[in-house]
Amino acid sequence: MSNFHILLIDDEPAQITSIKSFLKRRNFTVSSASSGTDGINIVKEGNIDLVFTDYRMPEMDGLEVVKSIKEINPELPVVVITAFSDIKDAVQVMKEGAFDYLSKPIQLDELEILVKKAEERNGLISENKLLREQLKEQFKFDFIVTKSHKMEKILSTTSRVAKSNSTVLIRGETGTGKELIARALHFGSDRQNKPLITVNCSALSENLLESELFGHEKGSFTGASSQRIGRFEQASGGTLFIDEIGDISLQTQIKLLRVLQFGEFERIGGTKTIKVDVRAVTATNRNLEKLIETGEFRQDLYYRINVIAINLPALQERKEDIPILIKHFIDKYSKENDKNVTDISKEAFNQLMHYHYPGNIRELENIIESAIVMARGEIITIDDFTPNIMTASESIALNPHNFKNSYDEKLEIFETTMITDALEQKKGNQSQAAKVLGITERHLRSRMQKYNIKNKNR
Repeated sequence: MSNFHILLIDDEPAQITSIKSFLKRRNFTVSSASSGTDGINIVKEGNIDLVFTDYRMPEMDGLEVVKSIKEINPELPVVVITAFSDIKDAVQVMKEGAFDYLSKPIQLDELEILVKKAEERNGLISENKLLREQLKEQFKFDFIVTKSHKMEKILSTTSRVAKSNSTVLIRGETGTGKELIARALHFGSDRQNKPLITVNCSALSENLLESELFGHEKGSFTGASSQRIGRFEQASGGTLFIDEIGDISLQTQIKLLRVLQFGEFERIGGTKTIKVDVRAVTATNRNLEKLIETGEFRQDLYYRINVIAINLPALQERKEDIPILIKHFIDKYSKENDKNVTDISKEAFNQLMHYHYPGNIRELENIIESAIVMARGEIITIDDFTPNIMTASESIALNPHNFKNSYDEKLEIFETTMITDALEQKKGNQSQAAKVLGITERHLRSRMQKYNIKNKNR
């Protein structure tokens, strides 16, 4: 017999016998009840996958059955069997949450199609529940690898504010784990079963960003060949993570402030006001206070997003985490790449401990992943580090207590690293990279020419 368990609720024994016989011949497990009350009691036992119920029954009709079942298990599909004269009532039952309805006299091939549809639906629901559990497991707080006192305090704060609907501003350098904290906030909240939508403001132009956030109507601008649903609508009921919010234009900031204050907006080119229930989590690596002083960021928006602030330390400020992060990434990427790499040599380990990590945890992760791929044995050696990261001599050169390298050598290494990182972060956009560095674009080009820095994104 199939594990798919069907319950028939009908006060007519002949109809139950006919349907039961048909379903059993197709190897389904079938139970039956002669009244709505008896059927509800069977559902409460919790092993039913699909219910067929007659609409007209004494004591409890089909509408009451549907409502009662939905209170017990909102996901359980219920099909209402009705006479032709009751079709309008059946439509009302559908509105109350019934899966479908069958009109009498019952066509057994239609009944079989409904059973298959319900089987497929239940399978998808099970898959989605498993996926949600996997995501919750992946992003629960103890998944964040740390033994740093600073990070433990941050995780404590994250845990306490996750259940609230207040906006959160996550601040920190590139690669410090801002998105991981945003995910922990979402999956630790009551919105965990609703969407978590992410948008990176620095990766989009002003026009594209506004369309991404709020959507647009067909024909609202050149290239708008169809209606687009924006990220706020996609995230309704859940969480919207707005990364690099410091890169948003003043015009978009005004529209963003309105939706955060009132939960409403219009799509580009639209006139209909759209209401959404979204918890906003924002992040930036820029100095918003300085941007307010220069008129590049609205003060009222700053106060709206900065209800709760979480400041992530650079990896340099939590160096006690480097050893456990190295081990974590070795385990992770050895499994992913089917390599038997289990450890790191003392020389390679010392290099990583003295490196200053402009890209923070993300950079350390990339270094280890690359080294795992390059490793020829069970232990990562210094020869497994690829040329595109700073060499051991360069990292030692930046040590302020090391005087073997000249001031100019240290300065060149430091400036080259900063500029390269800024260009990579801003996808090769020199104007935005200059803003991040706090210099003019002309000054940036001058330093790139002096140190022969190539823009790899161009």
